[in-house]
This record gives sequence, structure tokens and C-alpha cells, in this order.
Amino acid sequence: MAQPAHTAHTGPAGPTGHTAVRLHCFAHAGAGDSAFRRWKRAVGSGVEAASWPLPGRDRRRREPRITTREELLADLKPLFEQVADEPEVPYVLYGHSRGGTVAYTVARALAEARLPQPALVAIGACPPPDAPAALAGAAGLPDAEFLAVLERYGAAPPGAEPGDLWHRMVLPVLRDDLRLALDLRTAADGPLAVPLLAVNGSEDRIADAAALAGWQRWTTGRVVRRTLPGGHFFVRGPELPRLLGRAARTAARIAARGHHVDSTDSTDSTDKGEGR
Repeated sequence: MAQPAHTAHTGPAGPTGHTAVRLHCFAHAGAGDSAFRRWKRAVGSGVEAASWPLPGRDRRRREPRITTREELLADLKPLFEQVADEPEVPYVLYGHSRGGTVAYTVARALAEARLPQPALVAIGACPPPDAPAALAGAAGLPDAEFLAVLERYGAAPPGAEPGDLWHRMVLPVLRDDLRLALDLRTAADGPLAVPLLAVNGSEDRIADAAALAGWQRWTTGRVVRRTLPGGHFFVRGPELPRLLGRAARTAARIAARGHHVDSTDSTDSTDKGEGR
């Protein structure tokens, strides 16, 4: 399998002229680099937002898509190597929707490999592994039924029909991404040992605040919850990268003091919307 070429979207340098913390991003089902393309300045100073697109999309569209945990971890080997080679560099993992299960899986695998742990794992628009997941559970349905489920939750464009361009080009990628999400959820085997930030959209019908609260069961670290404006794809709005930039800078400061975020630490400002 070809090695993934991640894309870095780097904000302005911090006071020292060096990137203080890396923010590794994993997109929602069907998406790639474009999900984070506008994050370069939005994350703010001292943060490097790097997206890790999976095979079968964007520059990797000719590569076979992956649908299992084993394939995912093999594909993300360069990320593990980077973490191992730069133990002094603090980093944060963020995953949106399907990407949330990827972020959790990567964090668990890093711990199993005894590699430096993320200062923070951030999950957006993604129920925890033990909660119902309407989209992932529909991945094996026939096309017409699968499309109906996507439309019900606003995950398909209005007017999409069998045989059209979206159906031919996007639906197969989306289906395999959800198969991967289902495999990752099934393979989830225990809590993380790092702080976790859980973010939901105020109008999200797939992963609301109550669903995101379930991530409390999936880490022994502190959990902070935030609600941002928008539906399931609030990743496209300006609020999320600003929130994650602040959280990443806070994580970097805490890492410099030699410990993870604990119950006495918080993000460096309170976001508009619900915070618990």
C-alpha cells in the first residue's frame, strides 16, 4: 500500500518562530483534505494542522480504499513514525464524525506501541463506540436504502439519485468509509488515558450533546464538552478550528510543564454555546 502524504496547514509561527504543537486531523466519511483546507490561519499562531486523508480520495483517489482497523493502522504508519521520531513535540488528535473513531483508534494504538501520547484527543460529531451509530450501521444496506438513510440525516445532497455523478463517485467512498467506522467501533477495546474534548453541533441529528457525553466512559482523563453552532458538518464553520487552536495551545503549555491536562486544567477560553 502506498504511504499517505499528509497535508500540513500551518498557522503563523509562535513567538519562538517554531510550531509549538501539531494538530493531526481526520475527516468525516467521504471527505479528504478539503475538510481542513481553510484551517491554516483559523487555528491561530503556533499550531500546525495536518490532515491525513485516507486512500480513495483527493490525491490518493487511485489507491484502494480501506475498511478495517489493520489497514488503517498500516496506512497511518508515517504518523506513528513521526510521533516516535519527535517525542519532544506535543500533539493533538482531532477526528470529525467517522474521523472521531479514527482518532480514538490511533490514540489506543499509540498507547499499545508505548509511543508518546497525545496531549489531547478531540472528537467532533461522533458518538462513542458503544452508542448507536445510524450511518455506520447502514453501510451494508442496498444502494436505495442506504441513500434513504443518508438523506434522512442530511448526509446526502438534495436530489441525489441512483446513477448520477454523486452516486457514482462519492457514494462508494462514503459506504467504505462507514464500513471502516463500523469495524473500528466493533474493535474498540477500552478507554484512553488522556484528556478528551467532545464537540457537537447545536443542530446535529446524528450526534447530539447527549450522545457526545458518552465519551466520558471512554477515557480515564478529564472530559470537556462544547457545543458549536451548526449541524453534523459544523467542521465547515469558523468556530471549530478556533476552538481547537486554543485547545492545542493550552495542551502545548501543559506539555511544557511535563504533564497531561488533568482536572485542574481547561482550554484557554470558554467557547460560545454550551460548555460542560
